[in-house]
Amino acid sequence: MVLTKEQEEFFDENGFLLLRGFADVVECNAIRDVAEVHLKYAVCPIETECEYIGINKPEYKQTIRRLRQVYDRDILFRNWMTNKEIRPVLEQVLKEKPVLVTAHHNSIMTKKPKTSTCTEWHRDSRYWSYKGNNLVSVWLVLGEEENKQNGVLEFIPKSHKMDLKDEQFDERSFFRNDLEENRPLIDTAVTFELNKGDVILFHSDLLHRADVNKSEGTKISFVYTVRGESVKPVEGARSAEYKEIEL
Repeated sequence: MVLTKEQEEFFDENGFLLLRGFADVVECNAIRDVAEVHLKYAVCPIETECEYIGINKPEYKQTIRRLRQVYDRDILFRNWMTNKEIRPVLEQVLKEKPVLVTAHHNSIMTKKPKTSTCTEWHRDSRYWSYKGNNLVSVWLVLGEEENKQNGVLEFIPKSHKMDLKDEQFDERSFFRNDLEENRPLIDTAVTFELNKGDVILFHSDLLHRADVNKSEGTKISFVYTVRGESVKPVEGARSAEYKEIEL
C-alpha cells in the first residue's frame, strides 16, 4: 500500500491517520486466539491495571492491562510487526527508513469490562528517551469493534506540533483535564468507531486517551512503534535496552 498525497498531508497536519480494513481478518483472528491464551494464563511479562494506576485494589491486581514484549512471544505477532505491506506507509509518514522498536509498546492491549481503568490524556513520548521525536505507533483492532462504549482511542488533532507547558500536565505527565486552560484543546478531540482489521497510525507526541470499558466484552488491540532511522535512543535509557529491527 502507498498513501495518497492527501493522506500524507493529513498525517503531517493532524498527527494520526486511519487505514480502514488494512489487516486481513483471518490474520487478526489468529493473532487474537494466541493472545487470549497468553491472557488466560497470564504469561509474563504482563502489566496489570494495579501497576498502571498505582492503586492497590484486588480487582485491579487480577486484571491484565497488557501483554508486554510480544515480538518474542509468537511468530504470528512477529509477522504482523514486520508486515511488508505497511512498510511503504511507515516510510512515507516517517519520511525515512523505519526501524521497529521493541522497548516501548510492543504489546497486546486489553480493556476488561468493569475492571478496566481510564487512560488519561498523554503523549507516549513522556516516558521514552530518544534524540528526536520522529516515532509513530501502529494500532491494530483485533476485536469486532472499538467504540465509545468499550474505550476506543481518542485524539487531539495537531497536538503533536504544539509547544505545551509543563504546568499543563500533572505529576504523572497526564494532560490535565481539570485545568481551564486545557479545555478548549480537549474540546477538539476526535474519535472513530473502529472495526476488526482497522489500523491507526499516530505520532509519539500526539495527545490521546481511552475511556473505561463500559461494555460486557473485552476490548483487545495490538500496538507497536517504529522510529525513523535517524532518531537514536539515548544511551543508558530504557529505550536503548531492547533490540531493534530494521524494516
